[in-house]
This record gives sequence, structure tokens and C-alpha cells, in this order.
Amino acid sequence: MMILTLVLTGSESAKAERNSLSMATELPVRRLEIRAGKFSMPDFFDVNSVGSDSHLQFMNWTIDNNGAYDYAADTRGYTWSALVEYQDRKWALRFAEALMPKVANGINLDLNVTRARAENLEFEFRHDFLRKRAGVVRFLSYLNHANMGNYREAIDRFLAHRDPLPDITAHTQQTRRKFGMGVNMEQEITRTVRVFSRFGWNDGRNESYAYTEVDNTLEVGGDLKGDSWRRKQDKIGFAFVTNGISNDHRLYLALGGKGFVLGDGRLTYGRENIFESYYTAHLWRGVFGSFDVQHINNPGYNRDRGPVLVPGLRLHLDF
Repeated sequence: MMILTLVLTGSESAKAERNSLSMATELPVRRLEIRAGKFSMPDFFDVNSVGSDSHLQFMNWTIDNNGAYDYAADTRGYTWSALVEYQDRKWALRFAEALMPKVANGINLDLNVTRARAENLEFEFRHDFLRKRAGVVRFLSYLNHANMGNYREAIDRFLAHRDPLPDITAHTQQTRRKFGMGVNMEQEITRTVRVFSRFGWNDGRNESYAYTEVDNTLEVGGDLKGDSWRRKQDKIGFAFVTNGISNDHRLYLALGGKGFVLGDGRLTYGRENIFESYYTAHLWRGVFGSFDVQHINNPGYNRDRGPVLVPGLRLHLDF
């Protein structure tokens, strides 16, 4: 990741925690931040302190991030972007213009922003919705321009016997757009208990292009610190997410079409429902170990599959 950051500051400051993007221990309450470089969009958009860190929290993609947020990225999850963010005491506003890949889930980014790009806008409101307990609500919207295929066009060409199978990559068009939105919430309940939720939606007409094949999603969850059993740096988390796809998207898959993640020649549609839980234990200094388990119903939106139980072990080192 490469980032050039310019911070225009105000006079009043507040304490800040160091992280991978900033070593500052104090930042102005009111500030304008300008960033440009190669980075991952969910490092700045759709961030949630309860459900965004796959190193120590949840591991499922559609729990770590809003599954319907088809954020600009290459195959590895990065893009070149320019981002402007204004932070105030109780709210923040951020906007980014980013490069899109040349093909769906492709490694090469399209450098011509007149034909391919992504606009991302998020408003963040911070408030104690419960007495003396911090809460945050974030409203996200995005618009992608790229060389996309259209599900309905691929279906119609197949039904008209012009293509042997529905193929969304066979008739792409550079001017196509995908737009979507999301709501992201988190709230402290007690000193050791937090809850969070996300809602996401995109239009589902043009192909899933950069993140994963989800057109609508709803998730809820929370975490609990280990203070009550004398393990202050341990944490238990739990989350439930239900994912779906649009009518055109599901018919395309049912007729034998393939996306960059899904497609096996048929589809008995059902919403993909996932429950995940983890326990992260502090072992020594910057060493953490986790046990994780996911229970997935209708994986890939197919009632003919699953359910699947996915256990996991994870070791994380902080330096």
C-alpha cells in the first residue's frame, strides 16, 4: 500500500490511537485530510470497529465488509485512488475517486477515468444513542463505471439462441454503471459489550465486478471483551448475515451462466445465510490466537448445497 497524505488542521486536538495508516497519537478535532495512492477502499469506507478486522475479528467476507458494496479493486483488493475527508467533532464526510479493473475481478486497472472509474461517498455521524455510550451511523453510496456485462442482455441472447450459454462477459459495454448504498451502525451497550449491523443494496442489473456476488445484504452481530473472566484482551464475537442476489442475476445463474465467483450450471435459489463466531485469545505480548466457526446455509444461493460447517484457526502477530 502506498499513500501520500496531506492533513490541513484546526486548533483543537484530541487523542488518537496509532494504526497502520497513522502513527499520530493526537489529531485535530476539525481537520481536512487528502490522500492519494494505492490502497484498499474498505480501509476508509464502510469501516466498523466491531466487524471489519479479519486479523482479530470475523473472517467471512460479507461480515467484514458490506457484501453489496462492489468497491473498486483489482484481484488483490487494491486500487489507485484520491480521497478527501473532512472530520469534525460529531461527524465526518469522505469522498474518493478510484480506478476500476479492465475486466471483472481483473488484476489490471483501467487508467482512463473518462470511461472507467468509481465514485464513493460516505457520511458518518457519531452520537451517544445510549447514555454515555458511543454510537456511530455511516451512510454509504457508490457509483461504478466500467466495461460491464448486463444480466438481462445475456439471458435474452441465450433465450434467442444467439449464445450457447448465457455469458455476461461476451457482450460488455464500457459505459455501463452499477450503483449501490449501505448503512453501517455500531453501538456500545456496556463497557465490554458492543453491537453492530449493516444493510447493503446495489441495483443488480450489471455484473458483479470487483468484490463478490452479492446484491443485497443484512447483518447483525456483536462482541464481548473478556473482563468478566479476567482476560481483558480476549474477545468473543458473533454475527449473522443474510445475502441475496437480484432476479436477473439468479435467472442468469439458473440458466447456466457463470460469474467470477458463482456458477455450476443450475440454481435452486435460496438466500445465503451465515452465522459466524470467534474467540480471540491474547497469548503473549503481540501474539493472538483465534478459533473461528462458520455455519453456512444455501452456499452460493443454492438450496441444493450445504449446510456447510467451516472451522478455522488463526495466529496473529503484532510488531
